[in-house]
Amino acid sequence: MHQPSPPFNALAARRLREGLGMAPDHVAYGLRAQYGLFVTPDAVVAWERGRAVPDEQQLTALAGVLWCSPAELIAAPATLREHRMARGLAPEELALRVGVAAHAYQRMEDEGRWRGTERQTAALAEVLGLGPRALITATGGDERLAELLRDAATTRWQAYVKPAAKMLPLPRRTVEFALQRLHGEYHARMAATSSWGASGATGDEGRAYLDGITGHFWAAVGS
Repeated sequence: MHQPSPPFNALAARRLREGLGMAPDHVAYGLRAQYGLFVTPDAVVAWERGRAVPDEQQLTALAGVLWCSPAELIAAPATLREHRMARGLAPEELALRVGVAAHAYQRMEDEGRWRGTERQTAALAEVLGLGPRALITATGGDERLAELLRDAATTRWQAYVKPAAKMLPLPRRTVEFALQRLHGEYHARMAATSSWGASGATGDEGRAYLDGITGHFWAAVGS
């Protein structure tokens, strides 16, 4: 399966190269001599100017040539694959460290949907250095979390504490506080737009709040 290239940090690549006193020709030579990759100096320049991006093998090799970690060349890792690459890990190595069969891990990474056990998920977060929010995004849980949070905000929030606590690597009391806060904030907005004298009482504020529900949740967790 073809995988999209990670979000490459072109500016960092150029600054790292210049900091080492290297020209694009030197980088291209290093990629060829050290890693057996035929990359032209023009390709290196294209990477640094954002006209092209290296694939996973090229990015890992480029990090070696530039004496940096792959993480320094990835603009903002978000997916499971990008976080793995940022740590310089091969799929097989990460699978071994979290206790998942290599073929099963690769399938989950390709599909963008993590299906590991609670213990494997905790190991994944530790190996990749992921906090709760980054873990949910990397494991493909953002959409499911948003749906759960919208239901909690609009109905009885207490009914969603258990499923939310099961999904999130957070203390139950933290989840309870956040869900109660979302519920209160949403209904306060709806009450304001439907009160006597309110102009344009269409519920737009409530809908806008639900559109950004995950951001409101993580803000509540942080507080």
